Formats: sequence, C-alpha cells, structure tokens
Amino acid sequence: MSAGLEQRYRRALWVLPSYYRERWEEDMVTAFLESSLTGDPAEDEFITEYGKPSVPEIASVVGLAARLYLGGAGAPRRYFAWGQATRWAVLVVLLEHAVRALAGIVFLAWAHRQLGWLPPPPARVLAAQPATGIWPTVWYAVGYAWIVAYLALVLGYRRTAKVTAVLAIAPDLIYLVQSQFGIGQVPRLVPWAIGPWSMWVLIDLVPVLALAAFHSDAPPVTPRPWLLALPATFVLVAVPLLAVEFAGHDGWLPGAPGLFCVLVAVACLAHTPQARSRATSGLWSLTLMLLAADTGLLRIFTLGVYPNDPRMLRISLVELVVLVAAAALLAPDLRGLSSRESTRVAGTASQE
Repeated sequence: MSAGLEQRYRRALWVLPSYYRERWEEDMVTAFLESSLTGDPAEDEFITEYGKPSVPEIASVVGLAARLYLGGAGAPRRYFAWGQATRWAVLVVLLEHAVRALAGIVFLAWAHRQLGWLPPPPARVLAAQPATGIWPTVWYAVGYAWIVAYLALVLGYRRTAKVTAVLAIAPDLIYLVQSQFGIGQVPRLVPWAIGPWSMWVLIDLVPVLALAAFHSDAPPVTPRPWLLALPATFVLVAVPLLAVEFAGHDGWLPGAPGLFCVLVAVACLAHTPQARSRATSGLWSLTLMLLAADTGLLRIFTLGVYPNDPRMLRISLVELVVLVAAAALLAPDLRGLSSRESTRVAGTASQE
C-alpha cells in the first residue's frame, strides 16, 4: 500500500553513503512513512500512493549526506580522509584571506604614515587607491571579518566562524552584481580585493560551503600550528610582496590566480619528499591536491582575462602546467590512503 511513497523515500536516501544506507535505510524509511501518515484511512491511502518527500525532509537527508561524506571521528577511513582534507583546505583558504587582510591593514597604516620607521609609500601606489566612498571602508571591514572567521575557526568557535565567513563574502557578491548589471556607481577596487566571478565562486563561496565539514563529529582543530601560521605566512609571503610593490617592481608580480598557482605548487614540491617517504598518513597530500584543483580551475577560468595579450596568456598556461606537475608528484601518496587503517589516519591527523 505504501509502495509509491516508500520507493520515493528510498530514492531520496541514495545520496547517502552505501555503508550508512545498509545500516539505517529501513529505519529511516519507516520513520519517514510514519511521520507522513495522518491516521485517516482515506487520506493516508492517497498520501502513500501519490505523496512525495517534503522539502525539509530532502534538505535533512542532503545535510546528513554532506556530514557523512566529510566524515569525522568514527567514520570509515575514506570518508574521514576526505573530511579532514577538506577541513585543512578550508583552513588554508581562510588563512590566505586573513593574510591578505593583514596586508591591507598594514598598507592602510603605511599610507596614513602610522608606521614612522618606514618611508612614505610611492605616490603612484597612493594614487591607485580609492580615497572616498563607502566601498573602501567595506573592503577593510571584510578583511577584518576574514581574520575573525579564521581565528574563530582555529579556536573552536565554529558557528561564529561560519556566520562571519558568510557575511564576509556578501559585499563581494554585491559588488559583482553591481558591476555586471550597472547598478549604481561602481568604484575602482583596491588591489587585494575581489577578482572576477570565478574568484568569488572558487575562493569565497566554495570554501564557505565547505565549512560544513566542521560539523559536530569533526575532530577539533589543533590551535597552535594554525595560530603560528598566520604571522609566519604574513612574514614569508605578504611582506615580500609589499616590499616588491614599494620598490616599484610590482609589474613582476603575477595576478592573484597566478600567485595562488605558484604558492600551491611550492607547497606541493615542499611536501613531496615527505610524501615519497610514506611517513605520513597522506592527508596533507590529499589537502594539497584539493587546493591544487581549486586553484587550477581558477587559473583556467581566468585565462579569458588576457584575450589580447599572448604574453600573459603564455605565462598563465605555464603557471597552470607547473601547478599540475607539482600536484601530480603527490598522486602516489593518495593511492594507499584508502588502504590504511582508520585509526592510523585519525591518529596522525592531529600530528600533521
């Protein structure tokens, strides 16, 4: 009698991992069917024949599937590996946002002569900055929000991090909509702000959606290395970039997509000896592969920025090839990831 609705519920549950369906499918279908019935025979007969899973039920199943595929403690090794690698990749992207925000704050202090021990910035750099309007203030506020989101996530305040990150990507979306549809007066952006749509999707939206990996079953972040990573990355990456800009050689620097390609490629190359030694769980290799995939897509989608500049197009293709080659060196470390015991993967996750 309930075959129609029952089959629809079973089809909806196919988004769940097979190991979970095998254990819980019957109980879930029974619970869904019981919640759908009203107790009136005629109405129940109609519901069981023509009824469909409700939108909240579908949403709950999709949310459960995301949490299971991005597994936490106690999940099968493959799902835990994907979940942990996703969490680390999100932390890296939020770290990049936070470092760029710190660079923006330092530049603001430099431009307003708050750093007396530094010479004033070149006039050409100051002239490129939008001096008036609400948008410059918004971009700096977004930068502060990324720093808050990163620190909140590292320190275990996951809900605060998620809400702050959502708020941080909203102004960039508003700007892009204004730019595309000519709504209002669109200002000139500061250098560390947003790029095209592909950058917003891949660098802003995707990581924010991937914050779903930080669910209740996910292991806590080890704060110390990630807290140290913020000043270390600022000193090693942002300071040299600011110095090059101050020296007037910013024309040597690649754009944001190219810079991301270089940084991820360097990280892959630095990790390759450790991955080849098989001394790791493979989680960092998978993390770097995820970052390489995201960065590679960004580089591909932004190739159209140089339609009339063959030189920049060739440079962009070289950046992409170097990134792919560096990431490919980590591939052997991934093949054995699923064969390792989940306890070893989980145990080493907090050590890498």
